[in-house]
Amino acid sequence: MQGKHTNKRFATLTLAALGIVYGDIGTSPLYAIKEVFGGSHHPVPITPDNVLGILSLFFWSLIIVVTLKYVSFIMRANNKGEGGIIALMTLALQKGTAGSRQQKLIVALGLFGAALFYGDGVITPAISVLSAVEGLEIITPAFKPYVLPIALFVLVSLFMFQRKGTASIGALFGPIMMLWFAVLSVLGVYAIIQSPAVIAAVDPTYAFKFLSANSMLGFFALGAVVLCITGAEALYADMGHFGAKPIQYAWLGYVLPALVINYFGQGALLLSNPAAVENPFYLMAPEWARYPLVILATIATVIASQAVISGAYSITQQAMQLGYTPRLAVQHTSEHEIGQIYVPAINWMLLISIVLLVLEFRTSSNLAAAYGIAVTGTMLITNILAITVAIRLWSWSPVRAVLGALPFICIDLGFFLANSVKIADGGWFPLAFGLIIFILLTTWKQGRERLHEQLSVDGMQLGPFVTQMVDAGVERVPGTAVFMTQDTEVVPHAMLHSLKHYKRLHERVIVLSVKVLDEPYVPEAQRVSIKHLTGNFSQIIVHYGYKNESDIPAALALCASADLEINMMDTTFFLGRETLILKTTSSMSYWRTLIFIAMFKNAGSATAFFKIPSNRVVELGSQVVL
Repeated sequence: MQGKHTNKRFATLTLAALGIVYGDIGTSPLYAIKEVFGGSHHPVPITPDNVLGILSLFFWSLIIVVTLKYVSFIMRANNKGEGGIIALMTLALQKGTAGSRQQKLIVALGLFGAALFYGDGVITPAISVLSAVEGLEIITPAFKPYVLPIALFVLVSLFMFQRKGTASIGALFGPIMMLWFAVLSVLGVYAIIQSPAVIAAVDPTYAFKFLSANSMLGFFALGAVVLCITGAEALYADMGHFGAKPIQYAWLGYVLPALVINYFGQGALLLSNPAAVENPFYLMAPEWARYPLVILATIATVIASQAVISGAYSITQQAMQLGYTPRLAVQHTSEHEIGQIYVPAINWMLLISIVLLVLEFRTSSNLAAAYGIAVTGTMLITNILAITVAIRLWSWSPVRAVLGALPFICIDLGFFLANSVKIADGGWFPLAFGLIIFILLTTWKQGRERLHEQLSVDGMQLGPFVTQMVDAGVERVPGTAVFMTQDTEVVPHAMLHSLKHYKRLHERVIVLSVKVLDEPYVPEAQRVSIKHLTGNFSQIIVHYGYKNESDIPAALALCASADLEINMMDTTFFLGRETLILKTTSSMSYWRTLIFIAMFKNAGSATAFFKIPSNRVVELGSQVVL
């Protein structure tokens, strides 16, 4: 009975992984082959040798990059079951010397990889939905003027719906994508039957022959071939939601065969009808099936977009916990799934960027030039971080780690360089977008460190201060006061200001600090550590993982098991609120300081972020010169 239940849960997780993980890579057939042979950037002439060579490149890219690199290797580098660029960065930082140049480089790489993910989060919905709706032009050219408005309507509706969450319709994602991959297979098989010679493309010699016979054209073609593996990072990033096994089984048993069959089917169609290059995906289908196929493709691209959007929310929450972004409002859209969140600021930033992107590029072919560079840049960064993890955590020798990753680095570098020639044609967008996000992330972290330094200049050591207050017999009033501070060894500024204004302290005083660890989740049993000081003073440190939700009242309720029961109705939280003043000479550059001050002013309140009841909070202000 237990085995049957386990098998049912595994099947459910595998189906759910189909709906969430494989939306991006699963919708690549809409535009990948079309872009290679009919795109506006160095299209490959349609000849039997070229078609077989390109199909061989597609097949072996899926096998080497996705199957071997991500499914077999990178998924081993998980942080207690969690994957993604942030998880990989925190793993790579372990067993390193804090503050060293190497550690700073790892952080910079991880943050830039995360920043590129936001660029991917803008391009994926735009190119996917546009390519799906462009199928209407194949049905009749009369639809051409309406493609852009329909695509924009679908995208705006998608982002407007985000605040409601996907809990109600998320259960449909898996079955819909299961149908989508089945349709991909059926269309591909039907076309392959007409030209079965394309099956020979599984032989890698066709790929080598194509690249050797078309040196420059083959190099440029790699910039479009990479479109078949966009979304590979999602396999790794979503590992924490489903586990490695369901993702691996879904890929090997269902997704990979469907993609290969469909790509080979499109190649077979081009061999028999080169004019089909206008849109080989839709032209594989009989005329009667094209309307429902457009509808199914649009739904599939919406699901693919949803996965990337949810990923952007998740990575923002992780960055907030790790101190790389200001506090932003986070809304939970499901009572049962902790990972289903909605971040309004990120939602509207993505929507505005996507609308501008669609209006600027107008077609999926134009957008394809902007797509590959963000994906390949993230893949290269993943290689470097994975080598670091293999050396530091798996005790591999540097030679073994580098040699093991070298084939993947060479392939990813080839894809990246091929896409770099398209920077002027659109590749600049994800780089510029990622660079802006990277500057914001690093500026916030650097600014917070600078602010902490300034606040610590006149700081008093907590231990001697507590002893002094007890010896001085400072008047105590009933109740509990909680003073939040970043530094566990220094007296909170809010406590000094409170003492200065009120000339007294509460009967029980708690100095509370929040520490975010470099692991995804910290169990409740390890959530709080308590140190009792003299004179009814206590020091509490609350530990969270970077994917935990910050909830201070819930954490304080756990203190009851350690004989420190805290009645929230009798507790006042004292928080510091700093007003920043710009100084012309600073350790931070002038422009960074301006950005940090603007971000600081617009950051969300600590009260909401830590879920502290607003009627129990007193804020005490101070001015800090940066």
